[in-house]
Amino acid sequence: MALPINHHVKTIEISGIRKFFNLVAERNDILSLTIGQPDFPTPEIVKEKAKAAIDQNLTTYTPNHGLKELREAVSHYLNETYLLETSYDEVLITVGASQALDIALRTILSPGDEVIVPSPIYPGYQPLIEMQGATVKEIDTTASQFKLTLEQLEGQISEKTRCLILPYPSNPTGVSLTQTECEMIAAFVKKHNLYLITDEIYSALTFDFEHFSMGRIKAIKDQLIVINGLSKSHAMTGWRIGFLVASQALINQCVKVLQYSVSCASSISQYAALAAVTEAKTTPVAMKEAYKERRDYVYHRLTAMGLTVVKPDGAFYFMFKIPHHLNAFDLALDILEQAKVAFVPGSSFGQAGEGYLRLSYAYSMDTLVEGLDRLAMYLSK
Repeated sequence: MALPINHHVKTIEISGIRKFFNLVAERNDILSLTIGQPDFPTPEIVKEKAKAAIDQNLTTYTPNHGLKELREAVSHYLNETYLLETSYDEVLITVGASQALDIALRTILSPGDEVIVPSPIYPGYQPLIEMQGATVKEIDTTASQFKLTLEQLEGQISEKTRCLILPYPSNPTGVSLTQTECEMIAAFVKKHNLYLITDEIYSALTFDFEHFSMGRIKAIKDQLIVINGLSKSHAMTGWRIGFLVASQALINQCVKVLQYSVSCASSISQYAALAAVTEAKTTPVAMKEAYKERRDYVYHRLTAMGLTVVKPDGAFYFMFKIPHHLNAFDLALDILEQAKVAFVPGSSFGQAGEGYLRLSYAYSMDTLVEGLDRLAMYLSK
């Protein structure tokens, strides 16, 4: 007789992104536009500092919060880049932004709580919420250019609502928020006394206006958790360094969760991160220019194919819809077989993603040209 498994864990499935990626990985004839993996190398100075840390035997545990000099450097970097007023004791160094999200949700949620999320949305949030015995309430944003509106939010609030999660720029839509839109949502959060978690991991990659961090809004400081990191801004996905920024009182609670899960982030990665936010802090500039060129090219090609798309403000994704009788997963499979190019089914990103496909343009221009040529050929048939 099999021993029992936590029922929250049993009901969780591997994300649709990974399911489709694994399917594509088995094929040698497929051109993939699926994964949000920067196609730039980690900056040389960052790698050099990591090697030096190893040579100098800086390979022991660090404080649970993270190296003090790194937390100081991160607060300075965020303050300088996004005009925040964060001190080092309001920064927690985590094992990637994903762990920062996990820690935040485990700290603030209790069974029976409800969390509002916009949909389509990255699939990594819902399982973390449900493992706390809480419930996800998705808001369909497809009719509002993939942006939450106050009317939509007011329609979902209840006495059980504990938190709103807001990723911007968004994975999978690439849509971001203006300062005015941020301020309206902050007022809603204040009014209803909610926690607000903003996932700003793509904040360094905005194209048409500067990123406005919710961390600038002092009125909600005690209710706000800002998630950021180096994976996208410095092409450091494998180094697993994230930042959790919140009031000192909330950080003091979050660090207890981190302590009993991993003790601390990798010391070597932390020394690499220190170089990233000091000596390589301008790295995102060149990456952003390249992504903007790709964004504009993909937008031109998709619209030329007669597809209606929302032009992304940041990150490196498009959500687009092809009129078809198939569901998103089967449509992605059909394109895979017929055109030999892979996109992620929109159904991987929540109920509102059904019918859509996600394209990642974190690939070379040559790859994008070939992939979109294949899509155009598919549509012409």
